[in-house]
Amino acid sequence: MKIDLNSDMGEGFGPYRLCDDEAMMKLVSSANIACGFHGGDPEIMGRMVRLAKLNGVGIGAHPGLPDRRGFGRREIAFSPDELRQQMLYQLGALMAIAKAEGVTVSHISFHAAMGNMVNRDPVLADLMMDAIATVDAGLVVFVTHGSEIQLAARRARLKTLALFLADRAYDAGGRLVARGLAGAVIKDEAAVRARVRQFLLEGTVETIDGAVIAMPARSILVHSDTPGALELAGIVRGEIEATGAALAPAAELARLIQS
Repeated sequence: MKIDLNSDMGEGFGPYRLCDDEAMMKLVSSANIACGFHGGDPEIMGRMVRLAKLNGVGIGAHPGLPDRRGFGRREIAFSPDELRQQMLYQLGALMAIAKAEGVTVSHISFHAAMGNMVNRDPVLADLMMDAIATVDAGLVVFVTHGSEIQLAARRARLKTLALFLADRAYDAGGRLVARGLAGAVIKDEAAVRARVRQFLLEGTVETIDGAVIAMPARSILVHSDTPGALELAGIVRGEIEATGAALAPAAELARLIQS
């Protein structure tokens, strides 16, 4: 079995960093690089691309809302076309930086509030996926299984890869528990290890209320802004290797799954 391990990276600004990106890049197979709106800047984006190239890591765009103070987690009432242009602006910037380094962007993963807004609105989801397909029909879209983004990406004939979030709690409907609620972010090492092992061996996850649901995903996400993110990523990678699975970038997995 092959599986992707990815992380949202480069989400600092200027001299400020959230995570040891250099160390994290040695653990993951795909990197979702912040494109300057909720985090990141041109210099950081260039550094992330070069690190990904050096470590053989798949490069992805991680567009978010233009809300650095709120880290892109606050919803802002933009029109559908404004959101489309914001996404294209960020994707295009990373594609240009990657091309200058002799590599390409292979996937896209929406950040926080932008992703939540798109996932609630099938019309907006179609608008965004059609725009992505127009720019590069080969891009893989990271999705939550059964989400509007996944359905819209399929309508646009884009490849998708479903995510499992190792450090976030799910409800019985397979939705992420809102960050403001107790238990939404899982920080305990043993709990994360057990969740990852259950996902890898059984394809299921225990919900916040104790139910067990299917988790049809092939990529595990570790948030770099979670306290102890580097250690968490090491735990996840260790569990992947312990079960005999092999790491593979998102683009490679998407081709295998949907070929």
